[in-house]
Amino acid sequence: MLESADFLNNQAIELTSRGNFTEAIACYKRAITIERENHLLWFNLGITYQKQGDLRAAKRALTTSYEINPEDAETIEQLAIVCLDRKEFLEAVQHCENGLDLNPVNAHLWNTLGVVFFNQEEYASAAEAFERSVSINPYYYDALYNLRDTYDELGNKAGKEICQERLQKLKEPKEDL
Repeated sequence: MLESADFLNNQAIELTSRGNFTEAIACYKRAITIERENHLLWFNLGITYQKQGDLRAAKRALTTSYEINPEDAETIEQLAIVCLDRKEFLEAVQHCENGLDLNPVNAHLWNTLGVVFFNQEEYASAAEAFERSVSINPYYYDALYNLRDTYDELGNKAGKEICQERLQKLKEPKEDL
């Protein structure tokens, strides 16, 4: 049986789910020798490096994925997250902005942008980004949680209380009708 990139990708995904990162990375690298321009293989390789804790290699792989397919929202967001984790804030903001230029209603990218601003202690900008995220998806728990914490930093007690109430409602079990 001939090895295929799809088979190796699936095998690597399974290995990653079991925490066998070194073996998974080997599978992805082998798959990439078969399909060098497959952005999904590079993306998955980057995610695996990230899970392994190798942010430098994760960034390299995700950058290659982005260069192959610069319109993939997941790649853009993950690249921004890796840059954030590496404390490369300006680059993280740039990736978020690139993704939002492609899709201005991507609640996840607005949330990620807010996290970048929050980490830079730019709370007003963070609040604006989280507000955009929540306005796009009012049920996005992470963005609402982040907005609550940002309002707390800004001393906005009323905003914080509203967020807290909405978070509580999201956590409550839904009654059967």
